[in-house]
This record gives sequence, structure tokens and C-alpha cells, in this order.
Amino acid sequence: MPEVTKEQVLDALRAVKDPDLGRDIVACDFVKEVKICGPTVGVTIELTTPACPVKEQLKSEAAAAIKRLPGIETADVTMTAQTVGRRIDAQDILKGVKNCIAVGSGKGGVGKSTATVNLALALAQSGAKVGILDADIYGPSVPGMLGINDRPMADEQGKAIPPAAFGIKAMSVGMLVGEDAPTIWRGPIASRLLQQFLGAVNWGELDYLLLDLPPGTGDIQLTLTQSAPLNGAVIVTTPQQVAMRIAKKGLKMFQQVNVPILGLLENMAGEVFGTGTTATVAKQMGVPFLGSIPLDPKMVESGDMGVPLVALDKESPASKAFLAAARSLAAQLSVTNLREQAVDNRPKQVLLAEQNPPKIVWEDGTVMIYDARKLRLACPCASCRDEMTSQQIITEQQVPANIKVAEARPVGRYGLNLVFSDQHGSGIFTFNYLRELGQPL
Repeated sequence: MPEVTKEQVLDALRAVKDPDLGRDIVACDFVKEVKICGPTVGVTIELTTPACPVKEQLKSEAAAAIKRLPGIETADVTMTAQTVGRRIDAQDILKGVKNCIAVGSGKGGVGKSTATVNLALALAQSGAKVGILDADIYGPSVPGMLGINDRPMADEQGKAIPPAAFGIKAMSVGMLVGEDAPTIWRGPIASRLLQQFLGAVNWGELDYLLLDLPPGTGDIQLTLTQSAPLNGAVIVTTPQQVAMRIAKKGLKMFQQVNVPILGLLENMAGEVFGTGTTATVAKQMGVPFLGSIPLDPKMVESGDMGVPLVALDKESPASKAFLAAARSLAAQLSVTNLREQAVDNRPKQVLLAEQNPPKIVWEDGTVMIYDARKLRLACPCASCRDEMTSQQIITEQQVPANIKVAEARPVGRYGLNLVFSDQHGSGIFTFNYLRELGQPL
């Protein structure tokens, strides 16, 4: 009997589909190596995350598909992972971070920081490189939950090197102030501090960086969504109706700034607060449901000890729920990243500042040129347009004929902040708006 070919093996593996991505593993380019030696076939399958929830399922199905080939007795399937991440350019403030995930909540007291720490540890236990930025500057609790007492060191460039515990790198304002010192900062100061945190920390190479946000939808949350290159957001809530109503506001805030919702996570579920409400709301709003974490008395013990529950008791119901939620989160993130790679309505090159003519090269290959004066007149900020009617307030007489774009700053995932030579710089131009204002070259 002739030896099977590589093409036959690949054809057999097309029957194995990733249930999250909805495509077969060959089409997804997961099959990286095929070795054939008589009745034995060896394949290497590289997944998009080490926390893939269907890894064993795909391995089993791949082996079975190979064994159905004529003359094949043994299928040696090796599973590896290479975390899929966001696009990184030269100006990226988080160059070594593949995925940046915001963890938010509409209100306090829902266990958001506890969820962040345990999700991070669950991802790390899968083999991923993970970090946490404790952005909850008014109530920094991550260092205590991880048992970190060290202050960050500085590298040769003066950037902070985050301490690590349980394989997780962490940075928090709680490491910079005294344990009992109050952090009484007004919104603008707090926002600037977070921007410094983002750009002044040497995270090294990370698969996932989780941002533990303060509760609410104020200046700090908006600063992060506009400054951090977020891949997506997780909303933590408890099953009560009041918590869910407020969580919806946080969810809508992320949606308005084009940050994908990776899922809702129900915390403290059980007899006290009930269960199931979050799953229903997630279905109603068309967003993923990551899971339900049962209320566990050991959660308090773990927090006091500085040992996350997932490390303290991996077999507890809450730990198992966190591990399952982390796998769901990783899967949703992989799906989101692959979808984002197909999106071409984003700039590939922004050549607006000091260019003649100013232009943008878009992901779909379109090159558009711009008139700096028309951009200035089209500024959508509140000082240039009426907030209620959106009618233009600024007049042509107020804009110099030789005005230029002095700087173009990225704003999250959805637009650019343009600064002009007349020092005006409060306008945020969405990508869709810029497409409307440009002239194809």
C-alpha cells in the first residue's frame, strides 16, 4: 500500500473544526508540521492561546481523523500555542504586550479586583505570560491580594520594572504610596498618573495584560479606553438587578469607544445573591457570558493571606469556575483578534503632521489626502460645534489659511486626536469621520 501524502493528512484534518472560530484547523492555519513515517503520522497543531478551552477536544478529533486514513496505525498529535495579539507599531506604548484587557464594573463591591487577580492566575497556569496594571488608584488592592510588598525597581531607561508573584507581573499605585496613605487625587491628576503608568512601565513580553479599572464610567475609565491599546473589556457584576443595571452602563461605555466586550462575568453567585441573571442579560445584549463564580468563604481567607484562591485551593468550586472563565475569556479574545485582523477601516500609516499634502494610508490600501484647513473647520469638539445641535460654531475667518496639522495622536481603537498649528487640540476624529473627510488619491 502506498504511503499517505501530506495533502491527504491535511484533507483529513479539514474535518476538525474549532467551535469558537467556526472554521477547520487547516483553514485557520493551525497545522504547522506534518511528518509521515510508514504507519505513523505526526502533526503539530499550534493554537491561538495556551488557555484554549477545546485543546483536548481538537487533539482527540485530529488523532481520530488521521487514524481513519488507510494504513495509518498511530497518530502523534502535538499541541502548542502562540498567543494571537493586537497589531503593534513603532509608537505603541505597550510594545511587548500582545493583549491588553480592561476589567471593569459599573459599581464597587462586586469583587472586580478579586476576579482580575484570579483570572490572571488562571491564564498564567495555562502557560501564558500575564501582568496586571492596578488602575483602581482610589482603592489599590492587587498588591495585597498577590502578597507583594516590594516596590518596583527601575531599568536602564528609568522605566519601572513590575514586581512579580505567582508568575504574574503587577504594577499598582499601592506600591508607590504608604499602605495606609489615602490617594486623594482629582480626576485630571489621576488620569495623568494612569497615562504615566501605561508608558513608564517595562512589562517585557506579555501574552495578556489585565487592567483593573476603578468602578464607574468617569474620567479615569475614559482616559484608559482612549490611551491604552485595548483588545477588549470584561465586565464583572453580581446577580442582583441593581448591579446589573449599573453594569450595563459600563458595557455601553466600552461599546461607544469601540472596545469589544469580551464578556460578562457573574461573581458571588449562590444563595445570598442568586444566580443566572448575568447570563440572561448577556444574551439580551448580544455579548458573551464568561461564567458564574460561586460565593466562596475561602475567597476572604485567600485575600487576607495574599494568596489568590486559584493558587490556594485549585479544586474549590470558585477556583474551577475561574479556570473555566479564563479559558472562555482566552477563546473570546482569539475570536475578536482574528475578526479584527480582517477589519480594514483603520489607518495603516498616519501622515498628517507636517506633510504636504497630509495623508492617511488605510488598511484596505486606500490612500486619502486631506486639507488641513478643512480638517480644522470640521473639528467635532464642543468648542467648535454646538453640543446639542452639532452645528458648526467656528467660522472660516477664525482659521488661518496656512494652518497645519501639528500632531496626530491615536485615541484608543477608534480615532485620532488632531492638534493643529493654532494650538487647538481637543477634537477627536473617529476613523469613520476621517474616511468621510478625505479625498482618495
